[in-house]
Amino acid sequence: MNKIILPLFASLLAFGTAQAADYKLDPTHTKAVFYIDHFNTSTNSGGFHNISGDMSYSPEKSTGSVNVSIPVSTLNTGLSGFDNHIKGPDMLDAAKYPTIEFKSTQWNFVDNKPVSIDGVLTIKGQSHPVQLKMTKFGCYFSPIFKADVCGGDFETTIDRAQWGVDFLVKDGMTKNVTIKIQAEAIKQ
Repeated sequence: MNKIILPLFASLLAFGTAQAADYKLDPTHTKAVFYIDHFNTSTNSGGFHNISGDMSYSPEKSTGSVNVSIPVSTLNTGLSGFDNHIKGPDMLDAAKYPTIEFKSTQWNFVDNKPVSIDGVLTIKGQSHPVQLKMTKFGCYFSPIFKADVCGGDFETTIDRAQWGVDFLVKDGMTKNVTIKIQAEAIKQ
């Protein structure tokens, strides 16, 4: 009997450790902020909040995945008129495209630590590949949530015109937008 039970128990343990853990993004610790040069004078910025998504992560297997949904309606630049213009048809067209989506295609690891995430960013119904560089990443046991939490800081620079957000590009405003993301996800 022990000859059957021990291998079965060992295989169950191996199966459990080989599986990636599932996480949900915590909207209170997750935001995406953009920065764009304004005709070589200043830098305009704004952020999106109430971001939702799912993450799967296994440092042992050097694997991960993440799917993120950003509600365009949560845009906040500190100026309601500017917010309304960016959410309007000239720019993000929130009425027609209420969310910005990111779906990872590959997590890149060095020494079992994630360093970047390749994925597809969808804005205004158009999807293009991007790479998010991790400037910080870690996991800890949260005394607040009483669960494991993983998260970090991520950044990328995109050419907004690729997604049809080309307002004032012909007039000399830059196409490049830097996006910085702070995200934490709670183990489920």
